[in-house]
Amino acid sequence: MGKGLYTDMNAIRRDEELDNLHSIYVDQWDWEKVIKEEDRTLEYLKRTVRAIVAAVCATEMNLHAMFPQLEGLPLHNPHVTFITSQQLEDLYPHMTGKERENAFVRANGTTCLLQIGHKLKSGLPHDGRAPDYDDWDLNCDLLFWNDTLGCSFELSSMGIRVSPESLDRQLTLAGCDDRRELPFHKALLAGQLPPAIGGGIGQSRLCMLLLGSCHIGEVQASVWDAHTKAACAAAGINLL
Repeated sequence: MGKGLYTDMNAIRRDEELDNLHSIYVDQWDWEKVIKEEDRTLEYLKRTVRAIVAAVCATEMNLHAMFPQLEGLPLHNPHVTFITSQQLEDLYPHMTGKERENAFVRANGTTCLLQIGHKLKSGLPHDGRAPDYDDWDLNCDLLFWNDTLGCSFELSSMGIRVSPESLDRQLTLAGCDDRRELPFHKALLAGQLPPAIGGGIGQSRLCMLLLGSCHIGEVQASVWDAHTKAACAAAGINLL
């Protein structure tokens, strides 16, 4: 209990659409921790989010103290504002999901967007979420305001993992009942796996956020198409 694992994960997403924040090369810390059944709550999730944000903001403050050239960059707010995807839609009913995130995070700073995956009142989910990953009632995206790019910036997707009950429900809602016979799903549905919490923290994205970079290619070596290379060269951005 309270123990787990993390991986220094490197992967290729060959079909990724390239832009300032997306590369075919993915580097992130993925982590999982065994928890008690009674810790499968929003409050436990919120405490975990606050701990991650505190670590990010403490790192940022240390960097600013060590490197004077970062002084022009604003420090991010360690106070986290929590809001559900439905509350966000209620605030901005005529916007897309990404437009809502930009509007809210611009106004409120560091934000934890909760409960992603279910269909909202509009009939659409805020964003796609795998049914066998985390519990759609107990998950979130951690968003910071990126002053360089002028947009909401997702650093982490995380959540309390599916229970037998939530996995059963979400597989049906997502039309993925054929997955029930896969080894992981079968074991979890049979109650053979412990409750857990986990997520991923983007390494290159964290570097971008802390250094004020405007393109992910400034902090990682990857492969870029001719259009991206030309656009970055014209803007004076040096791709690694």
